Amino acid sequence: MTQTPSLKTQQMQVGGMDCASCAMKIEGSVEKLPGIAEVSVNVATGRMVVSYDPQEVSEAEIQNRVTRLGYTIAIEQSRTPASLPAVMNDHDDDHNEDDGHDHGHSHGSGEFNLKKELVPVILAIALFAIGIFFKEPLHNTPYNIGELIVFIPAYLLSGWSVLKTAGRNILRGQIFDENFLMTIATLGAFAIHQFPEAVAVMLFFKVGELFQEYSVGRSRRSIKALLEVRPDSANLKTNGTIKAVAPETVNVGDFIVVKPGEKVPLDGEILDGNSQVDTSALTGESVPRIVQPGDPILAGMINKSGLLTIRVTKPFGESSIAKVLDLVENATSKKADTEKFITKFARYYTPVVVFLSLAVAILPPLLIPGANRSDWIYRALILLVISCPCGLVISIPLGYFGGIGGAAKRGILVKGSTFLDALTAVKTVVFDKTGTLTKGTFKVTQIVTKNGFSELELLALAAQAEANSNHPVAQSIREAYSQPINESEVSEYEEIAGHGIRARVQNKIVLAGNDRLLHRENIDHDTCNVAGTVVHLAVDGRYAGYILIADEIKEDASQAIRDLKKVGVQRTVMLTGDNEVVAKSVAGQLCLDAYFAGLLPEDKVGAIEKLLDRSGKNKVVFVGDGINDAPVIARADIGMAMGGLGSDAAIETADVVLMTDAPSKVAEAIQVARKTRTIVVQNIVLAMAIKGIFIALGTIGLATLWEAVFADVGVALLAIFNASRVLK
Repeated sequence: MTQTPSLKTQQMQVGGMDCASCAMKIEGSVEKLPGIAEVSVNVATGRMVVSYDPQEVSEAEIQNRVTRLGYTIAIEQSRTPASLPAVMNDHDDDHNEDDGHDHGHSHGSGEFNLKKELVPVILAIALFAIGIFFKEPLHNTPYNIGELIVFIPAYLLSGWSVLKTAGRNILRGQIFDENFLMTIATLGAFAIHQFPEAVAVMLFFKVGELFQEYSVGRSRRSIKALLEVRPDSANLKTNGTIKAVAPETVNVGDFIVVKPGEKVPLDGEILDGNSQVDTSALTGESVPRIVQPGDPILAGMINKSGLLTIRVTKPFGESSIAKVLDLVENATSKKADTEKFITKFARYYTPVVVFLSLAVAILPPLLIPGANRSDWIYRALILLVISCPCGLVISIPLGYFGGIGGAAKRGILVKGSTFLDALTAVKTVVFDKTGTLTKGTFKVTQIVTKNGFSELELLALAAQAEANSNHPVAQSIREAYSQPINESEVSEYEEIAGHGIRARVQNKIVLAGNDRLLHRENIDHDTCNVAGTVVHLAVDGRYAGYILIADEIKEDASQAIRDLKKVGVQRTVMLTGDNEVVAKSVAGQLCLDAYFAGLLPEDKVGAIEKLLDRSGKNKVVFVGDGINDAPVIARADIGMAMGGLGSDAAIETADVVLMTDAPSKVAEAIQVARKTRTIVVQNIVLAMAIKGIFIALGTIGLATLWEAVFADVGVALLAIFNASRVLK
């Protein structure tokens, strides 16, 4: 999760890209530039993310390399996620013939015009059907004029763009692509008087391209649908008037009004109004949530009933929906090892098969007595048709993209396919306690006084000492006190990490914290182990008593542990800074395999490292929500953060964000990852096996060009349809 300091990561928008080989071609070409550390091209979003050393290569050189391939490219400036929909607009893919890159499909946007594209295909099919009836050759010639009249137009209708692109790419030095393969194979078929096969290859290739573009278009439309949850305006309330403004222009502390039926444009706190809100855009849950004054509310939620007045707590660029959109759009930039392998495999696979087909065409007629040259050329053409790796190259990224999109619909944001892959090997899941397994909504349940202090006095001192703390425990103490706090009476405030607080309150030194704090300051006390979350207090070195605070276990926590066991997780562990008594109670109620109590933030890192050492090749997940969990989230194989109530630091550091704050989503994320991996493996096995079989059959003369078309286009379509299942 770290990046080499000397490297720069730049996002660029590529126009004119729809087929799988487009992405593979761009990646392969850009990677050859000096100083390129990593490059990832996403066909579905039209975006390229490149990490490079600015001292070795410039942005202009990278852009030039892409434009030389015949694509348009633009550097994406630093932008807020508010501008995300712009990158998906149709004009980003405007790409005319002057660009020199035309695959015979529109290279258009997600708004794919299937009817327009089908017209030349239908005409070609009609001519093809007519042509197969002309069998009798002309006098003294192997050709029938009728065949030429119908097959040549059919061939040009279905394959002209392929022929044109192959010629242009050859001039640019881009030889081994699907256009070149289809051109050589079909022209060769014409040369040996296999007119129907030549037209069929180009025709089915064209149909396959249309289906591929349709599939990519569906992926793009799914992103557009997600991006449509972005609020377009905010009702800013100033001096008693309400004005509609862009969400990006609203500042923290401003007041906005959200009417029934409107989207909440920014994160904030409800000041006035009661309502029900639809949270499905963020959490994937359809049940509306009831909100009232004092409750937090997140951008992207939809106000269902009442009028709400909200005080903005975050600028739009840092709001929940902005982060969701940015995470989903950029999710596929971190490639899984499987994707990297297939991309690299395809670069070598195609040239190898091309040279193999060349050997099949040339060597047997020279070495085998009586070998028919036309027969061996035909076999070589079969190998050329089979050698196109489109099915693999597009279906595997599409599978991962579908997995990430499917997880997002369930309120699980996975920041890259590499993490989706890693989730399939999880055997140990480690949870933080407060806010993760428990609700993190504390309430004072008991005040126990010592050495002559009264309950009210103890509560007042604790509330004043905790006046500057944002910890949920401190907030619960202030709520229980419910009196205005004069912060001028509080001075010398100091937070002691993992222990508590020291402050001067009304000229008294007040200590508020855990039992470790009392031992650290050598405070005599008669109570150490208390069943529950406890805040001990000492005033001027004298023990004053303790405040007992309750934190409820989340409703789905027990189910979460059971679900993890069902999906094959071998060990569930809890790490907490709370005392042994509380930790043991929670672990017992949830049937956890192990727990570690009384941990400082640095102790949690040490504990996770020990678990990592024991895990071997299996992966360890850590699930947390607080700012003190960020180092542990970063250290685990896969870090998960609670996205609803979790701290910004935890969410930024995490590899997976659970928008519902529900621990049961951990098992669901693992299930989505395994389903995705299963489909990806199925596609690899399917494509490899069928292509391998037909290469063998084609070499020994048992396969025809018709069957080779199935091995290429058919496999691609089967793999794409299979990959689309994971979107559901």
